[in-house]
Amino acid sequence: MIRMTLIAAITLGTGACAFQPYEAMPTTPSQWQRRQDEIVRREEERTRLCQMMNKDTDRYRRDCRRPGDPQ
Repeated sequence: MIRMTLIAAITLGTGACAFQPYEAMPTTPSQWQRRQDEIVRREEERTRLCQMMNKDTDRYRRDCRRPGDPQ
């Protein structure tokens, strides 16, 4: 009985981590602007980190390549 409870708890605990919470679409102009600002901020951070990375590494190819970039 304890084993089954433990397995159920572990399954539910790890399963909950696999799903990200639902994020509703913005409805007001200020919410849309915050969303766009966050997208721009993430892209600028990604670009900054990619500029510091060694271009010959697998991590650079995985994280910094964009569709259409030459291989």
